[in-house]
Amino acid sequence: MDLDMRRRQIFMPKEILIVDDEPGIVVPIQFLMEQQGYHVMIAQRGDEALDLIYKYKPDLVLLDIMLPGIDGFKVCEIIRLNPNYRDMKIIFLTIKDREVDIAKGLALGADAYITKPFSNDELVEKIKALLEQTYELAAG
Repeated sequence: MDLDMRRRQIFMPKEILIVDDEPGIVVPIQFLMEQQGYHVMIAQRGDEALDLIYKYKPDLVLLDIMLPGIDGFKVCEIIRLNPNYRDMKIIFLTIKDREVDIAKGLALGADAYITKPFSNDELVEKIKALLEQTYELAAG
């Protein structure tokens, strides 16, 4: 690992991409993530999310399933098919709570699946755990 990458992991705030088309969900999550010290980007459509992922390579993506254009399942699948993004963490954050949807999301490569409504504490804990796991893997 080069020195620039190591510095980014240690000193730069982690970047989180929130992908959801409902401002009533995005605004409070953005506030919560910024309060935790994360840098936040927002996409309202699947294609917009992919553009931001390719351009900025965020550390973690909070991904709704029901999106205009490309849905969250497809976004996850596209990310996981590209080896350049294998370390990117993906959390589905969605109202779809059927077992079949949860199984599909995890089978496509999501690191976690959280259903709405959700607990802020649960979300923060899951994000911290996944990002710490990424740091430990990169450092070791």
